[in-house]
Amino acid sequence: MNVWTIQIDIDTLTDIQDIINWYNTQSNGLGTRFKKQIVLQIGSLKDIPEIYGNRYDEVRCMLIKKFPFLVHYSLDNNKNLVQVFAVFHTSRNPTIWAKRNKRLSALQ
Repeated sequence: MNVWTIQIDIDTLTDIQDIINWYNTQSNGLGTRFKKQIVLQIGSLKDIPEIYGNRYDEVRCMLIKKFPFLVHYSLDNNKNLVQVFAVFHTSRNPTIWAKRNKRLSALQ
């Protein structure tokens, strides 16, 4: 079994921190619970990133347990690399991630 490397886009890290901050304003400790859950689940992608199927073209989505957010990521099989490029609320328009994904593709 291969171990995959996880790469998280800087904008995605900012999004995650914004979500944590927002949850902390809603209820004491809720942001901390979100952070623990997302770290756990993104970390689990090191072992079996293929567990979540392609949702849009080559983009895979993982639902965060107990929170209405999807982690959008793609795989680079040649480099054993998981590229996390978005964390969006499930009620948002899914085409939003496409803009970010195109920008990331242009940088590579």
